[in-house]
Amino acid sequence: MRRAIPIRKWPAAERPRERLLRDGPGALTDGELLAILCRTGRAGMSALTLARQLLTRFGSLRALDAAEVEALRETPGLGPAKIAQLKAAFEVGRRAQSEVKRPRGAATSSRTVYAFLQPLLRDRPREAFLVLLLNRRHRILDVVTVSEGSLAESPVYPREVLAAAQRGHAAALILAHNHPSGQPAPSPEDHAVTEELVYAGRLLQIPVLDHLIVGEADYFSFADAGLIAKYNAAFERSWPGRR
Repeated sequence: MRRAIPIRKWPAAERPRERLLRDGPGALTDGELLAILCRTGRAGMSALTLARQLLTRFGSLRALDAAEVEALRETPGLGPAKIAQLKAAFEVGRRAQSEVKRPRGAATSSRTVYAFLQPLLRDRPREAFLVLLLNRRHRILDVVTVSEGSLAESPVYPREVLAAAQRGHAAALILAHNHPSGQPAPSPEDHAVTEELVYAGRLLQIPVLDHLIVGEADYFSFADAGLIAKYNAAFERSWPGRR
């Protein structure tokens, strides 16, 4: 069996790391970028060959990003350190992309909030429930993940959402979660938890302004659908005189 030549022994002009520093990351292929993250291959295989095998197995960078840790462990040559490096790199990229789209003013448009949340939520393999903490001018103070569950659901407890709001000194909230199925249509459970959180927020004078469900290429806004207003009206009928 022919032994693979380690990348460190390649001519300097052909090594991915040196090429990145000389020509910029845009000059490298997906496989070469992954090879830099992997750093080393395994016995008889260079890091570049390992990276290409990952792309072949998972089909794309996006699919690799969405892969569960257990699936990555099944790839020979990927140990805990390499998996952690890959997951960290993808998460840094997600956060950087989201930061570019972070609303600079008041978070009043569902479309603007969706653009900010999409990189953080769209490709998550499991359902995650996020809370955007807003100040009195409805500017985003922080984004808190309060729950991360299974492929189908993420259990949400109002006390955890409201505790996060109080710790962050939030004046208002926007709720958000993803549907790994890619379809953003709300489930009966989504309706129920949203109504419950609107009520709880009203009691603590921390209003819920919206709840966005992020899908593959679109989103659902409870506020745009008139449901937040509906739940507020129901609260006022149930609790007359409470503001």
